[in-house]
Amino acid sequence: MEILNDIGIIIGISLMYAAPLMFTSLGGVISENAGVVNIGLEGMMTMGAFAGAAAAYFSGNPWIGFIVAGLAGGALALLHAVACVTFTADHVVSGIAMNFIGPGLALYLCKIFFDGAAMTLPLDLNHKIPRPLNNILPPDSFLNSVLNQYATVYIAFILVFLVWFLLYKTKLGLRIRSVGEHPRAAETLGVNVYKMKYLAVILSGVFAGFGGAALSTAVVSNYRASLVSGQGFIALAAMIFGNWKPQGAMWGCLLFGAAQGLVVYLGGTSLKVSSQILAMIPYVITIIVLMVFVGEASGPAANGLPYEKNQG
Repeated sequence: MEILNDIGIIIGISLMYAAPLMFTSLGGVISENAGVVNIGLEGMMTMGAFAGAAAAYFSGNPWIGFIVAGLAGGALALLHAVACVTFTADHVVSGIAMNFIGPGLALYLCKIFFDGAAMTLPLDLNHKIPRPLNNILPPDSFLNSVLNQYATVYIAFILVFLVWFLLYKTKLGLRIRSVGEHPRAAETLGVNVYKMKYLAVILSGVFAGFGGAALSTAVVSNYRASLVSGQGFIALAAMIFGNWKPQGAMWGCLLFGAAQGLVVYLGGTSLKVSSQILAMIPYVITIIVLMVFVGEASGPAANGLPYEKNQG
């Protein structure tokens, strides 16, 4: 019975840490299906983490923080869209710039709003994202360990379905995928390529902002400079692992979440495992996944290629 409870704890922690990755990875799926590489998800996620924690602290409402985080991530993504879509800048270079701008701007604003501090003040437990099933399931049970999650976990799984439905079952999704595969052909059919790319990139930033807020208002209760620390890149790896599909990205995020869950669990046991080695595990798994799957993965045909209207 104790083993079952331990397994439940590991699964529960894994789901909690997978949710921020799922939000961010879904953002990457949307953007890259429209043909815009977005390695700036890390910066957008960081901006969302700060904006979400700050807005939740000052408003006393975590859902306001969650929405503000999405808007902050979307605003940073708009800069990426302007650079890549309007000015046909190199997508990777622009994404790197976003990864510098996001953390730098978040830290700057944090020091302005919190009297020079490099982190936001912690949220009261009542002002964090709630757990819908809290006190409903039997305490210390397997089901409680697995299902008593923050609402962001359930929202993340719902969004996986919604993004899949959007991309593969709607006219808008077909247009998004068409500009990522063959924008010239899409243009001849009357699709506004620039509009679709802008929409997809901004949505990717909104989702990355949600991912940051899932960290700063649910997993922990404040923003600090080291909070995101590479999780945006792990979300990108999950997207590649999932072959640029929402459901595939979900499984990739669950894999990395499981690695983090194992790290947290082992860190709390009597096993004498170096904390440095434990901290390395998720990133080592990221490298291994990329080495194994990146050669076989094939993204949208026009992903990352500059597009200019009416060029032959």
